[in-house]
Amino acid sequence: MVDAARSAHSLERTLLRRVGEAVADYSLIEEGDRIAVGLSGGKDSFGLLDVLLRLKARAPVSFDIFAVTVHNGSPNFRSDVLEGWLRKRHVDFHLEKTRILEIIQEKKRPGSSYCSMCARLRRGALYGAVAALGCNRLALAHHLDDAAETLMMNVFFSGRLKAMPPKLLAENGRVSVIRPLIYVPESLMREYAALRGFPLIDCGCRLCSAKEHERSQMKALIEKVAKRHPEVRGSILSALRTVEPRFLFDRSLHDFSGEDIP
Repeated sequence: MVDAARSAHSLERTLLRRVGEAVADYSLIEEGDRIAVGLSGGKDSFGLLDVLLRLKARAPVSFDIFAVTVHNGSPNFRSDVLEGWLRKRHVDFHLEKTRILEIIQEKKRPGSSYCSMCARLRRGALYGAVAALGCNRLALAHHLDDAAETLMMNVFFSGRLKAMPPKLLAENGRVSVIRPLIYVPESLMREYAALRGFPLIDCGCRLCSAKEHERSQMKALIEKVAKRHPEVRGSILSALRTVEPRFLFDRSLHDFSGEDIP
């Protein structure tokens, strides 16, 4: 029992330290911020909200936290579970109701990705809800594995060196998207969710399969490499933080005319 308590304390301390480092490194949270936390009902978004609430209680700056959930219109989406959990913890909650599933069924083109279209519509609805609440920050629960997978997917399938920045001004120019979990591997979020006993729910959609996604394939590839080289996620994080444009091919960064490239 004592060892379990010590383990729980150690895990919480590790998460708070890594989130605190990301917040400090990229100025993710500042005095007076109104932060909307995107709560999907999965382990990562529950973990993000929980950690930010704990960080708020001990942070040297004052900021407000709101939980925001986009309801996709599925009768199987258990938003009541989220509301009950948040009510007990006195967290302000906004449920943005949409017709996303109905819209996708009407507009989806043959062969296109159901989940990709859903993600775009959900993101738009989320931005709208955040603006209506008067929040200036939108906290998303993307972690280190998400950033690594996104980087590799863009390299393999889109031909771009692009990942998930810790902080990014949204296209509307009014809200900054922040990712406080960007230094946290998914394994820690999975462990933390089990420890806290979050009432996890899924999106309630029965029309897609994770096994069909390129992301799941990239996740499996990184996991395979990590079994032989456990430090691979840390190496990818280091690469994202240490870009050397001199050794890349982007002509907008430097002039190659007449230059001898070693």
